[in-house]
Amino acid sequence: MAATPESPAAATTRRKAGRHRGEGQWAVGHHTPLNGNEQFKKDDDGLNVRTRIETIYSKAGFDSIDPNDLRGRMRWWGLYTQRKPGIDGGKTAILEPEELDDKHFMLRVRVDGGRLSVAQLRAIGEVSEEYARGTADITDRQNIQLHWIRIEDVPAIWEKLEAVGLSTTEACGDCPRVIIGSPVAGIAADEIIDGTPAVDEIHERYIGSKEFSNLPRKFKTAISGSPVQDVVHEINDVAFVGVVHPEHGPGFDLWVGGGLSTNPKLARRLGTWVPLDEVADVWAGVVGIFRDYGYRRLRNRARLKFLMADWGPEKFRQVLEDEYLERTLLDGPAPEEPLSRWRDHIGVHRQQDGRFYVGFAPRVGRVDGTTLTKIAELAATHGSDRLRTTVEQKMLILDVTEDRVDSLVAGLEALDFQVTPSPFRRGTMACTGIEFCKLAIVETKGRGSWLIDELERRMPDFQEPVTINLNGCPNACARIQVADIGLKGQLVLDDEGNQVEGYQVHLGGALGLEPGFGRKVRGLKVTADELPDYVERVLRNFEAQRTPDERFATWAARAEEGALK
Repeated sequence: MAATPESPAAATTRRKAGRHRGEGQWAVGHHTPLNGNEQFKKDDDGLNVRTRIETIYSKAGFDSIDPNDLRGRMRWWGLYTQRKPGIDGGKTAILEPEELDDKHFMLRVRVDGGRLSVAQLRAIGEVSEEYARGTADITDRQNIQLHWIRIEDVPAIWEKLEAVGLSTTEACGDCPRVIIGSPVAGIAADEIIDGTPAVDEIHERYIGSKEFSNLPRKFKTAISGSPVQDVVHEINDVAFVGVVHPEHGPGFDLWVGGGLSTNPKLARRLGTWVPLDEVADVWAGVVGIFRDYGYRRLRNRARLKFLMADWGPEKFRQVLEDEYLERTLLDGPAPEEPLSRWRDHIGVHRQQDGRFYVGFAPRVGRVDGTTLTKIAELAATHGSDRLRTTVEQKMLILDVTEDRVDSLVAGLEALDFQVTPSPFRRGTMACTGIEFCKLAIVETKGRGSWLIDELERRMPDFQEPVTINLNGCPNACARIQVADIGLKGQLVLDDEGNQVEGYQVHLGGALGLEPGFGRKVRGLKVTADELPDYVERVLRNFEAQRTPDERFATWAARAEEGALK
């Protein structure tokens, strides 16, 4: 008797079921580590490495560090080995980790909500000057990163940072990383709700706790009650976005499962309204699902976005309610579409209390220790003790009285920090790049700064909002897929057939207004040296072809390929 052909639906169902049978999910009884990362986390919690750093490694030196601590657990305390100088991008994927490792570290200082006092910023500046060869980068997750850190100096650095209330706890690793928040939380005149209490409660209850110190991969959180939606909630693992419920008033809309890298996905709404005093509990429920149901077999499928893609928001909400909260969440409205095309708070703005905050633009997040100290002193002399970092690698000084605004603006611009920057200075970001990152293929920071100068010189009258994001590798730390012009570093061939640094181009990505991923034009790659010519050419085509008030992303989606090359 002939076999009956299996229906496509049945085959698909069976493949899906089979695929998840061995994903390493704790909640279905799979506790045996399926890769080296899961094994070293099971052998010893990442948080425990601090004791070894303080008592052994800082005294015996770099060569005494256990490999599983060096390339694994030390991340739980904000430490990554940086790239050995002189290794070109062509060797990034070829060399073994120990061949790429320098005997110095990147140290990530955790800045939850982007909040810094004068004393804290001054301390970071002093650590940079004393221990980090003056380096300092403001990241697109509101942290500050230092380089050239010696293991021998780490305990002294911790002592200095912790004395002013800063830490590096879980700044990296498979754990809940920094909680990004609105840089104008609690002060903006148009704020829906201040999320600061929720940021503080999550930090107090869970950061540094072993309850969530062994997750399948990193976990990213965003909380903002700003109508500008200023924390890129669409690409975080969990995000709480300010909304007003018609019956219950201001609260938060819950989003889950966003993330970029090589397989980008936008977060999904769960359709719930969460009051401020329940945010921490709901957050813990979402993290608990990730810990227990997250895929631990393959590192490249271990982010929460993959679980959300398989489950969908309805099932995710049901599991959250039934197994973790043990109650039903309220349905709620979606947030209104933001009206502003910039979400970075650059410029001079009036606060709720009548004072002003001043947002200014460093170049692609790159500063230095001396300059951070000068910013701190500038804030202090103008009566402020509150500074903020943003998710666009920018900074704000809060609480400035009206009679001191002009003086502060002049002081910032004397340091080359513009309060009314060009769209190129304002909209260009860059990741760490090959200078320090072991994953990078090309240079980014210096090239981004050079690109800004070239575009300002060539197009001084261009005033449209445009984002240009440079990334040194495919991992999208600088959010290339959601930029107007996203530049993914790779090696390309020049006109003479030589292999040189260059970029694959993504065009028309966006967050906020009509969020979506950029368009890749077939065969479009640009050498590093050609970058200013290419960006100028595309922007001039945009100016010539756009309809009135049309955004770059909208134009790029409809433009002929020839106009994008």
